[in-house]
Amino acid sequence: MDTQAWLLLVAYLVALLLLAWPLGRWLVNVAEGRLPRWLAPVRKAEQVLYRVAGIDPAAGISWRPYAVALLAFNLLGTIAVYVLQRLQGVLPLNPQGMVAISPDSAFNTAISFVTNTNWQGYVGEATMSYLTQMLALTVQNFFSAATGIVVVIALVRGFAARSTASIGNFWVDVTRVTLYVLLPLSMLFAAYLVSQGVIQNFSQYKDVQTLEVTAFQQPRIGPDGQPSKDAKGDPVMEDAKTDKQTLAMGPVASQEAIKMLGTNGGGFFNANSAHPYENPTAATNFAQMLSIFLIPAALVFMFGRMVGDPRQGWAVLTAMTAIFVICVIAVTMQEQQGNPLISALGVDQGISATQPGGNMEGKEARFGIAASGLFAAITTAASCGAVNGMHDSFTPLGGMVPLVLMQLGEVVFGGVGTGLYSMLIFAILAVFIAGLMIGRTPEYLGKKIETFEMKMTSIAILVTPILVLAGAAVAVLADAGRAGIANPGAHGFSEILYAFTSAGNNNGSAFAGLSANSPFYNTMLAIVMWFGRFAVIVPVLAIAGSLAAKKRMAVTAGTLPTHGPLFVGLLIGTVLLVGLLNYVPALALGPVVEHLVLWAPK
Repeated sequence: MDTQAWLLLVAYLVALLLLAWPLGRWLVNVAEGRLPRWLAPVRKAEQVLYRVAGIDPAAGISWRPYAVALLAFNLLGTIAVYVLQRLQGVLPLNPQGMVAISPDSAFNTAISFVTNTNWQGYVGEATMSYLTQMLALTVQNFFSAATGIVVVIALVRGFAARSTASIGNFWVDVTRVTLYVLLPLSMLFAAYLVSQGVIQNFSQYKDVQTLEVTAFQQPRIGPDGQPSKDAKGDPVMEDAKTDKQTLAMGPVASQEAIKMLGTNGGGFFNANSAHPYENPTAATNFAQMLSIFLIPAALVFMFGRMVGDPRQGWAVLTAMTAIFVICVIAVTMQEQQGNPLISALGVDQGISATQPGGNMEGKEARFGIAASGLFAAITTAASCGAVNGMHDSFTPLGGMVPLVLMQLGEVVFGGVGTGLYSMLIFAILAVFIAGLMIGRTPEYLGKKIETFEMKMTSIAILVTPILVLAGAAVAVLADAGRAGIANPGAHGFSEILYAFTSAGNNNGSAFAGLSANSPFYNTMLAIVMWFGRFAVIVPVLAIAGSLAAKKRMAVTAGTLPTHGPLFVGLLIGTVLLVGLLNYVPALALGPVVEHLVLWAPK
């Protein structure tokens, strides 16, 4: 890494720490219902909402009804998003006359946004009306993010509780997180984005005159209005020129803000955060990277305070940061090193032994390699999926870093809520392993880790690799799966592996060379997204309920300290060995083989 990359990384981590620390204190207040008096008018509106819905905000519930409420809430959201897409053509706020979304694409997109994945097999500005973007997609950006946060709050309550059946009230938790955390942060961030040039309007798309005339070829249209074909059945092409370009408009800033803060990742435009209307400057790029990790980092501080020992939060944060820094270094070095075949060509011509400027393919010139590599690591460490460059164009090992960060379970800060509760699952496993080593019943934060917790932990850890690897295997074997591959060989396999890894871990980014907007991939990936989300959440809530019912044990001489360097190392080792080991054979068939082939001439 060069000096610029190091300075950017250090500045990012310092800014993140300064912003996440106070937000963590605020999250504790929201989780415990200790809100300041100046929010009294909002609190009254909140109480009215509970009365209308028939909810008793003071009534706590056990983990089973909590899980049922969560699943019902998200199922209704899935139905609503699906219906809005199917009726899009007859609904208002559709100045471009977008038609209804096909059933398989609507099904995939509904599950995608409800599960906080935001996988997009479509071109946003050419497919979705303004109403669909706002009422279906943006609303679910809020609710899916709130769902992840309330699950980790419930789990932390389980650790902090002293023998109770309650882990909170789902309806109260999701309301307060949305009202007092996600909504105000999104409004502030959207206002900043607008000030920097991100668009926010309801205008029709604009036809503008370009500075240069663009020459291209297009099919010749015959007298019947259909493309003409030659004797071989191929379309007859003709030269054409244009000095016009259509610029898409829309309410972008409002969606962009929660897309980042909620680690959702779905872009208003197909180019996502590489599009100048979503991410116009280096300043907005830095702010967007901060917003992705802001709430996940703040939740770690919330965790330490709620369990009564801030050192526990610092230990988890240290483990996350150590893995993150290593991955940022790896992806940046690979991209700055560049393509060896281009380097070899330079040597033959007596120019240079390295690719000039590194691998800039698929990256925005206004961001460069350092900011693009950092963004790629952040968005895949979190369950965000927003991109400011094309991961498909990264070098083999550079592209493997985002893949590995997702396969770790996105526990390196991770998504809002999902990152912390997934890391705490690994912490439970780590203390269990330590307990086996010394022949002592494992405990974490004063709670015994027993058979039930380990069964639920095993399910939560194993369900995602099973979904990813089984889904990728089916896609490779099926004709419909192979039909989507644009790049045969190792890279084509990497594209499929990346797609299912992204879906199973609810990330949403892609190696975009794979043509995934087909009934096969829309259905397969939707199934993986749904179970990758809720087949993990339900075991986590079960663990929360079990821990809440247990008494806290006193610390003794035999208690494993879970706030020191030893535990941090044990936690990192558990994440790397258990989280990644399942994927090593698949990685060897994809990016590792591609790297060896690429460097073979060297």
